[in-house]
Amino acid sequence: MSGSIPFYQKHHRHYDRGYRSLEAESKMSHYQSSSRYTAGSSSFAATRSRGLKVSSHSGLEESRLSPLPKKAKPTYLAVDKENQIIGYVVPIFRGSQEFATGLSDTEEARVRDSAAYMARRNLFTSGVEMERSELISRKEAMRESAERISLKKRIHEHEEHFKRMNEDSLMHAPEFVIKPRSHTVWEKQCVRLHCTVSGWPDPRVTWHKNNVAIDPLAYPGKYKLESRYNVHSLEINRCDFDDTAQYHVSATNCEGEQSAFASVVVKRFKGDIDESLPAPRHGPVLEYGINFQTHIVDKFGVSFGKEGETMSLGCTVIIYPSLHRYQPEVQWYRDDVLLCPSKWTHTHWSGDRATLTLTHLNKEDEGLYTLRVTTKSGYETYSAYIFVRDSDAEVEGAPGAPLDVFCLDANKDYIIVTWKQPAVDGGNSILGYFVDRCEVGTTHWIQCNDTPVKFARFPVTGLVEGRSYVFRVRAVNKSGISRPSRVSEPVAAMDPADRARMRGTSAPWTGQIIVTEEEPAEGVVPGRPRELQVTEATKNYVVLSWKPPGEKGLEGVMYYVEKCVSGTDSWQRVNTEIPVKSPRFALFDLAEGKSYSFRVRCCNAAGVGEPSDPTEATTVGDKLDIPSAPGKVVPTRNTDTSVVVSWEASSDAKELVGYYIEGSILGSNVWEPCNNKPVKGTRFICHGLMTGEQYVFRVRAVNAAGLSQFSPESEPVEVKAAIASPAPPYGITVLECVRDSMVLAWKQPTFIGGADITGYFVDYREVIDGVAGKWHEANIKAVSERAYRVSDLHENRKYQFQVRAANMAGVGIPSLPSNTFLCEEWTIAVPGPPHDLQIREVRNDSLVLLWKPPVYQGRDPVNGFYIDIKEADAPEEAWRGINTKATEKTYIKIKNLKEGEIYVFRVRAQNKAGVGKTSDVTEPVPALTKPGTKDIVVDVDDDGVISLNFECCDITPDSKFLWAKDYVELTDTSRLTTETKGNKSKVVFNTPGEEDIGVYSCLVTHTDGASSSYTLSEEELKRLLEISHDHKFPIIPLKSELAVELMEKGRVRFWLQAAQMSANGKVDYVFNDNVLSQGEKYKMNFDKNTGVIEMVMESLTPEDEGTFTFQLKDGKATNQSSLVLIGDVFKQLQKESEFQRKEWFRKQGPHFIEYLGYEVTPECCVVLKCKVGNMKKETAALWYKDGHEIKSDEHLGFTEGVLKLEIAQISKKDAGVYEVVLKDDRGKDTSTLNLTDQGFKDLMNEVFSFIANSSTPLKITSTDEGIRLYTFVSYYNDLLQVTWHYKDSAIAFSDRIKSGVVGDQLWLQITEPTEKDMGKYAIEFNDGKGGLKRTVELSGQAFDDAFAEFQRLKAAAIAEKNRARVAGGLPDVVTIQEGKALNLTCNISGNPVPEVTWLKNDREITSDEHCILKFESGKFASFTITAVNTSDSGKYSILVKNKYGTESGDFTLDVIEGTPDLGLTSYWTDAEGNVVFGPNTPKEKMKTALTGTKMQKRKESVAKMPPVEKVEDKKEKNSKELKEEKIVDSVKAKPKAPDSEQPEDAKEDLVSQPLSTNSMNASEQPADAVEKPKSEAEAQP
Repeated sequence: MSGSIPFYQKHHRHYDRGYRSLEAESKMSHYQSSSRYTAGSSSFAATRSRGLKVSSHSGLEESRLSPLPKKAKPTYLAVDKENQIIGYVVPIFRGSQEFATGLSDTEEARVRDSAAYMARRNLFTSGVEMERSELISRKEAMRESAERISLKKRIHEHEEHFKRMNEDSLMHAPEFVIKPRSHTVWEKQCVRLHCTVSGWPDPRVTWHKNNVAIDPLAYPGKYKLESRYNVHSLEINRCDFDDTAQYHVSATNCEGEQSAFASVVVKRFKGDIDESLPAPRHGPVLEYGINFQTHIVDKFGVSFGKEGETMSLGCTVIIYPSLHRYQPEVQWYRDDVLLCPSKWTHTHWSGDRATLTLTHLNKEDEGLYTLRVTTKSGYETYSAYIFVRDSDAEVEGAPGAPLDVFCLDANKDYIIVTWKQPAVDGGNSILGYFVDRCEVGTTHWIQCNDTPVKFARFPVTGLVEGRSYVFRVRAVNKSGISRPSRVSEPVAAMDPADRARMRGTSAPWTGQIIVTEEEPAEGVVPGRPRELQVTEATKNYVVLSWKPPGEKGLEGVMYYVEKCVSGTDSWQRVNTEIPVKSPRFALFDLAEGKSYSFRVRCCNAAGVGEPSDPTEATTVGDKLDIPSAPGKVVPTRNTDTSVVVSWEASSDAKELVGYYIEGSILGSNVWEPCNNKPVKGTRFICHGLMTGEQYVFRVRAVNAAGLSQFSPESEPVEVKAAIASPAPPYGITVLECVRDSMVLAWKQPTFIGGADITGYFVDYREVIDGVAGKWHEANIKAVSERAYRVSDLHENRKYQFQVRAANMAGVGIPSLPSNTFLCEEWTIAVPGPPHDLQIREVRNDSLVLLWKPPVYQGRDPVNGFYIDIKEADAPEEAWRGINTKATEKTYIKIKNLKEGEIYVFRVRAQNKAGVGKTSDVTEPVPALTKPGTKDIVVDVDDDGVISLNFECCDITPDSKFLWAKDYVELTDTSRLTTETKGNKSKVVFNTPGEEDIGVYSCLVTHTDGASSSYTLSEEELKRLLEISHDHKFPIIPLKSELAVELMEKGRVRFWLQAAQMSANGKVDYVFNDNVLSQGEKYKMNFDKNTGVIEMVMESLTPEDEGTFTFQLKDGKATNQSSLVLIGDVFKQLQKESEFQRKEWFRKQGPHFIEYLGYEVTPECCVVLKCKVGNMKKETAALWYKDGHEIKSDEHLGFTEGVLKLEIAQISKKDAGVYEVVLKDDRGKDTSTLNLTDQGFKDLMNEVFSFIANSSTPLKITSTDEGIRLYTFVSYYNDLLQVTWHYKDSAIAFSDRIKSGVVGDQLWLQITEPTEKDMGKYAIEFNDGKGGLKRTVELSGQAFDDAFAEFQRLKAAAIAEKNRARVAGGLPDVVTIQEGKALNLTCNISGNPVPEVTWLKNDREITSDEHCILKFESGKFASFTITAVNTSDSGKYSILVKNKYGTESGDFTLDVIEGTPDLGLTSYWTDAEGNVVFGPNTPKEKMKTALTGTKMQKRKESVAKMPPVEKVEDKKEKNSKELKEEKIVDSVKAKPKAPDSEQPEDAKEDLVSQPLSTNSMNASEQPADAVEKPKSEAEAQP
């Protein structure tokens, strides 16, 4: 065989060479019998005897597997239905044993032994023996297998060497021996595509996904490519939907290229799936050759949860040595069943801590949880029980939810659901259960049964074949229905054979070897089924099971089931339509109480076989009975919160599910479940009990039929820790040695058995030449100390010792033998080692160390001790001393420890000769304050008794409080008295004094080292004695001493407040040693709730000068407080009292609550106001100024109790004395405000302050005269004083530099500025306080820009003044009759004199006889036509021009035909451009229509400079309006001043006047009507 199979196939991971041995066959048989992938149930021995041969996995004929002729060597490739190669099949050879094995005699003997061992293991051997034998066999097989592989590898390399010597003859293109196979996998599973490629030279193989090359580096952890011995694989880790694709592999070498294809389909699964195989480990294995030590610390304890909650369990795992890349195997178990991650359980391993999280607790989660940490050196485990209680019922009295719902059997038309009954029935018996189903992928639950079923098993029908379902169960009693159970795992409704086929298809990479039988025999009718039996029978259904017929190789065997009523011979086929494929069937619809027999027939394509033997008559009904009640229940003490309960098992119980245990406090008759999940044993530890209480217990059994009756109640047991004999002592050392005796010391056992150790027993034995003799008792009577002198020894002989501890439970086992000690007298000068080191009072930063002095003193007495410390894991060199000076005490408080650090200590003694041996090292102790730790508290009671009090929360019934002074147990009761009650203890000082100074400590036995200490120093004793004296002779504490205060109406109140006084407290009121009593003058009051004591006097008289005292008494507590009122203090108080009295009377009528004052508003208005009270309608409020009443006007107001007088624009005339008088029939009140001199000055300063703060920043602007600086204020007052500064000096004003105010603008004008005017300018507002300055810097670019703007404006003003312009206007349109004369005259101005040009229809015209053009005196331009005709009609324009600019005016002449008139019609224009008739024009002609008698439009040419902006003040505007009216009334037809010199308003009025005879004569315009230049400030935005 080895010659027919290539070497690379023999090393293929899917090829198992072990099949050639009988041992491997035996193991494969065992595997097949237990594996769910096995299709048949027969062993390999049976298959050999029946002559099996190799076939494909799909059952194809041998000819389809290989194209070779029958005599050729067969191929061992397995193909699927598409004829794709999927793996190898290894034949089981027929023939002799020697041929089958091919092993040596030694190997044969080992195989026979191994085969015999396999048989013994299956029948008789225990698990431990089986594991040991299997390990030995596995090691031998691995060693021999490795040797064979090494030999064959050398042979293969030798053959490859000769092949390479003649490469040309071997070169061929790549060829796929095995092509990759398509796969359909579930989501999150791994899939591996593999192929085998031959070719020479070795081809290069690449993998592609959808024709895109796969790069494993681009997706770390997703893809893994491997190539070994021409076997190539692509592994896809944790598939998802994106991995659904077509993959192909390409093999290329110099001879050609070949490709093969395969598809991968990823599905989402709703039910059970087989998790992918564990991922292989990558990288170097670092743990070989290392012995690991595993410790589990920080463990979780017994825990209690409730359904629906989340619980997390965790432990810290310490593995030494720690390797970075090495990870142990961490597993969690529940009741010895391995837990896998699911939606209910999440596991996490952080590298040093293992955590298990139960996301949603149900009773199924109750059980014993075990953490198992496995390394190559072994494993460590830790376990603790988790209890889960029922959640609160939705209906009061309803039972708990069922648990452990799962599917017992599934077929295409039914699924049998089973569950466990709950422990809690809600106080009423459970009537039955409802089963609900839900199809996977939906959320719709359907109830499966209409009436409750009592049997905890139910067949669900009405399912759709092939679909998956989940189930839940609810319990019901007469109070209601429970909450639903946890849902079951999904299960598909299909035949088991179909399910096996779906699950049985394993991927090639699992290494499964497919072993098939011979080809099925066609045309053979199958035989009878075997071993038919009724496996389950209830009143609802019956389940049959059988074995297939004995003959193998039959094609497509299926089954028919038949039934027959007992007593008849009529057989009826149950499944008439479709035969079943699996050897299991459930029958429904059977009549309850009737008896039936059943039989089964086999069938295939060849026909129906003979029926099986019928079953015995089976009566339809529940075969399973409710179990009997358990027997005697025996509780046993365990811990202080738990009890061990054991009982006798139920007799003859069938299919027992387990037991429920209930407990009750003795006499309460209230039973509580101890477990909510049935336990299968007869022993259980009930946790969560109350310490010290007595409990009784009872048990009942449960199976699918129901719950049994309760067992008899147990005897009561008290919950307290069980007493056991102590553990052995340890750490035996020698403290002193003389000729015939040795003093031994040892350490207390780690476990004392729950009771105090009563003593120790010491044994010794002699050791001669390394051989130990018999043990001898050193003491017959137990010794209480942990040190003992063993006498009657022999000098210079060697001895070993052992110690046993004893308590009330008995004597414990002896300790391990000590080291061998030589009995010889010590002669060293230094002392021996101290011993019995104890650690107390452990806190985060301190602890107390105690020890006993050495037994061996040395030559001189011990005079001190040194204490050493180091961290527990530090080397020996890390020891360091705590005290530099030896301490004489045998205790020390060690401070400044690091929290959480673990320390060890040792002690050395010294005498005059030096420092002696070190003591034994203490046990490691962490510097941590344990939860619940309390310290000693000093207290002084009401009687002055001083006591030290200590409370311990972890006390046990056997605990004792041990008090000590200076860590020596207290025995003297004359000075101290000890009292203990419950978990509290105290020592009382009888007569405290200096003898009591010291360190007092308390230790609580049977606890985890609960202890504390209190240092009573001299200063502390003195303080406590003072407190004790105060308690013996108490003083009533006062919150406030005696004080005096004035009340309404000038009354005087004396008062104090005591901190605490009882209802029996008394007060004496004393004045100058005379006791006062209640009367008209003195009003006394004592509020015992608040402790306020007061005495009120209506007024003070000179006779009341003296000392006032309040004397307090409450039981034996007293106190007093005095107040001295004499001299100036008394006079001032009396004066104030009188004033308050007068004020009270004043306020009985109308009065001022706030006297007259003023305020300045943001608008700089001054408001005088006062607040008044107690007003009524008849009350008069009169205002006066300087004694004269101010009449009411709009400036007076009264709103919301406030009188106001508003002064809008205050000035000097408003200065004066203002007064307000309130009066009515109840009285009169006056308020005065002096606003003269300084008062008025202060008011104006406040106004000036508002004005100054409203000012805007100082800005720069330019005019045609110079540069102007300005600011705006919100309001300007004539009294405001401002000062302009230049370079921090006040400016002296002149004609060139002026300041002024225009409206709310304050400005500074610099005329014709120069560079000397550059600098910093400021305006200062004077408000009588600090004033306010606004500054601006007129220099640099700012000055340059302003100066340039000034030059531009100046030039523009000159240009505007001298430019050419048409001053008089022309009409827009002139309409005139033909033959008449026309004369138009307009004014012209400009310097130099402008040039005048006339245009007609935009063409220049010249003067002639018909059209006479004149320009006279450089001012008047006239246009005359002697006799107009129609050809003169058109548009006429006048154009004037000089060097500063150009301007034009135009009009339209319209000549109409008409009768000639001898009269002359002449038109003139006045200075405003109005057209007027000539003086000789007839009156009737004046009615001739003239259009457009408004001011002519000017078309200005581009001027040399822009016009200068003008500004005028208010006075000029007012005068201008008056003058404009005069101008309109005195218009004359005579040339006037230039148009630019007239006010704009006047010009508009003139233009709007109609033509009339009254307007023929126009007067000259007044000179003062000329506009003044506007300042540029008005042009600013």
